[in-house]
Amino acid sequence: MLLSPRLRVLLAGVFSQILCIGIARFAYTPLLPIMQDQTWMGDAVGGWLAAVNYLGYMSGALVAASISDLKLKDTLYRIGLVLAVVTTAAMAMTENLLLWIILRYLSGLASAGSMLIASGLILNWLIRHHHRGELGIHFAGVGLGIVVAALSVELMMHFSQQWDQQWLWLALLGLLLAMPAWFWLPRPENAHLTSTGTTLTDNPPTRRFMWLMLAAYFCAGYGYVITATFIVAFVERQPELMGMGSMAFALVGLAAAPAVMVWDLIARYTGYLNALLLTLVLQIGGILLPVIQPSLTVVLFSALLFGGTFIGSVSLVLTMAGRLYPTKPAKLMGKMTLSYGSAQVIAPALTGMLAAHSGHYNTGLWIAGGFVVLGTLLVVWLKFTDQTAQQLDASAKLSLG
Repeated sequence: MLLSPRLRVLLAGVFSQILCIGIARFAYTPLLPIMQDQTWMGDAVGGWLAAVNYLGYMSGALVAASISDLKLKDTLYRIGLVLAVVTTAAMAMTENLLLWIILRYLSGLASAGSMLIASGLILNWLIRHHHRGELGIHFAGVGLGIVVAALSVELMMHFSQQWDQQWLWLALLGLLLAMPAWFWLPRPENAHLTSTGTTLTDNPPTRRFMWLMLAAYFCAGYGYVITATFIVAFVERQPELMGMGSMAFALVGLAAAPAVMVWDLIARYTGYLNALLLTLVLQIGGILLPVIQPSLTVVLFSALLFGGTFIGSVSLVLTMAGRLYPTKPAKLMGKMTLSYGSAQVIAPALTGMLAAHSGHYNTGLWIAGGFVVLGTLLVVWLKFTDQTAQQLDASAKLSLG
């Protein structure tokens, strides 16, 4: 059966997310304890390499925020697909710290291509062709990518326990994923018209919305990145949980994959801000429960809770950005992600140093949970005081029809 144009476009985004986020970016998480066992890498270096990856991601967000031309963004998206494959393979070919830093930076740059540029191109295509302007299916690729990364590493352990060979196998898988990601996303049109001739118009937000949402998204980014980066290492350091790290990480992805579509549906009934608040409150539990009670049941439940909420926050914020700027959705998406990404540069490096000093990740997780509490309070403030927020909530509910 031939796929519809809409489904091909959405699946192109899903495959790009699995490649650029799941493999190029997040395969590092389940491979981190393996690399620490088999190479000279310690906790502090592991944290710094994660921070460099997020610095690359933030650089990509800056590019996305500064470029309006859709055709140029399409070219950058395709360069990102190539970078994701090449940098994954190259990780296996060296133990030099400087080269690792360069490769993790470039893989972070590539991940911004699928997360921001592709989401902007896809949202523009959906709106232009009168489809519902939601990114749930696209962002399901993040969760699927985490599952693919975790299960691939776990499966490969049965065939080869060498860290470098695992990177090479992941690169081969990435090459296969790059093909539909490349060929199924059409080249964009620059005209500000839909397929039926309707004009697309932007709705710039208030200054209050911009500053409060940027601050809240920074807090959400800080909370997200600590668990996303260190969950496998945290689990493997609990004596009663050794060997369960990859399972916990896979559960994060399994929860994230369908969650984005669920949060789209929730937003239609409650509005974007209420849905965002709920994701943040639940995410606090997902971050802190393993510290409070590090039993297997609690850790696996928290992985599901975290996976089911962090991607919901991202999808809701970026969908709001796209609705405000339908002619150039990646522009505001990029600004939002600069805020989210700056937290992701600071947090892993700080947490890695704290873990190197204390021998555990507990302090870093408590700090992360505190940041998400602050972000929740900022969204509450925004919800009750800002006109743009209220208009967005109204537009989400109207889309029920």
